[in-house]
Amino acid sequence: VQLQASGGGSVQAGGSLRLSCAASERTFSSYGMGWFRQAPGKEREFVGGINWSGGSTLYADSVKGRFTIFRENAENTVYLQMNSLKPEDTAVYYCAARYGVRVGVKEDEYDYWGQGTQVTVSS
Repeated sequence: VQLQASGGGSVQAGGSLRLSCAASERTFSSYGMGWFRQAPGKEREFVGGINWSGGSTLYADSVKGRFTIFRENAENTVYLQMNSLKPEDTAVYYCAARYGVRVGVKEDEYDYWGQGTQVTVSS
């Protein structure tokens, strides 16, 4: 599975961005999807995940209520809608795919990774 993340950019605090992750796999609906991020000098961390159908999502406490993950299986795409952005959300954001029915929250639960897209939030 090849994943292509896009939609990153620079925004002021309080603004919004929508990230997209397009998958090459025609059986995209068989994969759970996740978003992770890595800030400078920090380890990569889980942001949120969604199961194969879109019926189940999980979020890190730091983004809960501000970020929303959803997917369009017909388009082989998963999205991360980010609202009320804060400077501490600045990071490279990665999408990842895992074959399975539940939402993964750990890096080693995911089998495929996209290249990352930079999000910069200024105060």
